[in-house]
Amino acid sequence: MRARLWLALTAAAAIVLGGATAIVLGGATAATATGPVALSSSRVVDQSGVLSGAQVSEVDTRLRALTAKSGVDLWVAYVPQFTDPSTPEDWANQTAQNNGLGPHQYLLAISTDGRQYYLSGSSAGPVTGDELTTIERERVQPALSAGNWVGAATSAADGLADAIAGGTGGAGVDAAGIITPILLVIVVIALAGLIIWIVMRSRRRRSPAGPGTETPPAPVSIEDLTRRASSALVQTDDAVKTSEQELGFARAQFGDEAAREFESALASAKAQLDEAFALRQKLDDESPDSDDDTRAWNMRIIELCEAADAHLDEKAAAFDDLRKLEQNAPDALARLREKKESVAGAHDTAVATLTDLTSAYDPLALTAIADNPEQASQRLAFADTLLDTAAAQIAAGNTSAAAVSIRAAEDAVAQAEMLHNAVARMSADLAQAEADAAALIADLETDIAAATALPDPDGRLAPVIAATRAQVEAARPLVTGPAKRPLFAREGLDRANAQIDAVLAGIRDEQERAARASAQLGGLIAQAQGEISAAEDFISSRRGAVGAEARTRLAEAGASLVQARQLQQNDPAQALAAAQRAHELATQAMQAAQNDVGVFQSGMFGGSGGSQRTGSGGDMMGAILGGIVLNSLLNGGGGSRSRSGGGFGGLGGGGSISPGGFGGAGSRARRGGGRF
Repeated sequence: MRARLWLALTAAAAIVLGGATAIVLGGATAATATGPVALSSSRVVDQSGVLSGAQVSEVDTRLRALTAKSGVDLWVAYVPQFTDPSTPEDWANQTAQNNGLGPHQYLLAISTDGRQYYLSGSSAGPVTGDELTTIERERVQPALSAGNWVGAATSAADGLADAIAGGTGGAGVDAAGIITPILLVIVVIALAGLIIWIVMRSRRRRSPAGPGTETPPAPVSIEDLTRRASSALVQTDDAVKTSEQELGFARAQFGDEAAREFESALASAKAQLDEAFALRQKLDDESPDSDDDTRAWNMRIIELCEAADAHLDEKAAAFDDLRKLEQNAPDALARLREKKESVAGAHDTAVATLTDLTSAYDPLALTAIADNPEQASQRLAFADTLLDTAAAQIAAGNTSAAAVSIRAAEDAVAQAEMLHNAVARMSADLAQAEADAAALIADLETDIAAATALPDPDGRLAPVIAATRAQVEAARPLVTGPAKRPLFAREGLDRANAQIDAVLAGIRDEQERAARASAQLGGLIAQAQGEISAAEDFISSRRGAVGAEARTRLAEAGASLVQARQLQQNDPAQALAAAQRAHELATQAMQAAQNDVGVFQSGMFGGSGGSQRTGSGGDMMGAILGGIVLNSLLNGGGGSRSRSGGGFGGLGGGGSISPGGFGGAGSRARRGGGRF
């Protein structure tokens, strides 16, 4: 009897729903096609209107609780139809990439009319592809089949939390989330009635354009494109830097020949990234850009970053096969322990060098390296923790987890070595700047004497002579005093030298002018190289906090330096201009990077500064600053972020190690999904 009642009710529901569908198809426009959407601070995008305001709030609260508990983010997007691209996996992955989602950030995409879904996650994230598939199959799909839109989102969150905690991610949907058969019929009938009401209401309010008119989707705003392009630059730059570092590890272990095929992929990715940075520099310069150019250049930046990622991803599997960290975990662990001890042995030298520099130079001359020993100490302590963890994982037979720990420890040790070397490089740069500044002072004094002896009937020489003399007097204490700033002094002396040289150019013969220009050019190229190296070290070892602006300036500074060297012999005047631009851009890169790190540390430590933190908490903070540990508590709220994309944040329930590898910016996994 119950079976017959169920069949009868089901048939009735089908008739009613079928009638409603006919009205929709016959009297209203087709289901709205939706391209990749922009995610916001809310974790829910409901373009289908399937959730009430209270339900949106309920889902958003549950997804934020997932972040606090498990350190991963989940967004859920409900749209009528997937289009451009039209497959569930491509649409979800494209949306994730457009919005700069990082390895610890996931997107559940649901097509409510197309009855398709996909849970997008990075292959570099903490939840495996198999676990994501299990979450889809055992949690998301049953809820969607039951018409439980809220349950699909919360069940996905529960599955991610379970996988992070060591489970499989799977489980049956909670009984409360399954709608009983009788209730399903009632809901279907009610839904059919609602559809009829909506359609009839839309007929009354139809625009004068008449039936069949669809409202085209709003174009992506310039602000949105700019944000996506900035995010793509940061993530791709990180991928290139990490791939380059990984290639260095492989070259040291297996030799140049084994690394050659990966060098080509890295070179191609670098070339595309350089082109993207050049476009970003055009957008940032003082020349006004039209809206069309701004839109086109940002779209091109995104395309170039995607292409660079693709070049690296093509070789990622082969590179992993070369290193075989999982199979060779014990040997890799032993080698890394030796390397770590070697780097740790240089720590006292770096501390002593910085102490000597602090006693001789103004603090402003040392801002780029002031906390390097402390940062290096944090990286080494973090590496110790990872090495012990890897040893325990190997002993337990979990070589896959051990490989992750070893890779992160390699990154930490490499950053510590970079931080030590930056102190030594700064010491050498300051000493060279002192010598250069002293020579410039002597040269300028000769120029002042020569200019003073010249007739000055119209009074044009006098101001230049006075300005040059003032610059020399201002530079002396910066070169010989108790708080020296030779780099700053040399910059001012270079400007003064250029001014007085222009005045004296007419009385010097061509050979003397060429010699002086060559000497000036050589000094400026060396200066720019030192500044670029310092900015590279600073950004690479703090890349968890540094955004697109600093990276763009650094990339363009490097390009200008290459141009200066290429022109040095045949066109010294153009080479001098290029070297000057390299110097200016490198200075801007360092300033922007230091600002980003300041914002990061202020958000992390409440303004107390990262260098004051010691112990395991400080070690973890240093690892986050270095980009070794990714955490996303601040994504979507709770604090300011100094960059777009898969960001950083407070530890909350604990950060997740996500060491980089050779490859693109975390390709979104292609697996699972389906219909409901």
